[in-house]
Amino acid sequence: MKKDSVRHAAAALLLLATASQQAVAHHSFAGQYDVAKPITLTGTVTKLEWTNPHAFFSIDVKGDNGAVATWELELGSPNMLIRYKFTRDTIKIGDNVTVEGFLARDGSNLANTKTIRFADGRTFNAGSSVDLGDTR
Repeated sequence: MKKDSVRHAAAALLLLATASQQAVAHHSFAGQYDVAKPITLTGTVTKLEWTNPHAFFSIDVKGDNGAVATWELELGSPNMLIRYKFTRDTIKIGDNVTVEGFLARDGSNLANTKTIRFADGRTFNAGSSVDLGDTR
């Protein structure tokens, strides 16, 4: 009987730890990004992470001074992106893209992506949570 209680308590603690990690990982738009700070970036795709709760990709952006800066760009969930006809095969390493989005509040090279425009003119909604009204 005592062994069962210990197992149940351990399972409950593990479940609580896992749930709290997921809650921390998923954030509100307004908690991390600033709708008053839109940004447009053009660069070359260097990385793609097709994960939940948000997909991410990175681009290298050449500045006016010639220096290259890497930007991390948050997308919507893979499920939402697929509904917008944007799949993991839509974007490839080496693609040149122009991204419109919103800067991170912490000043890092991180932005929430609203749209992605490819060099061939294709434009996709990036599933930004700003479209869901989550800007408080």
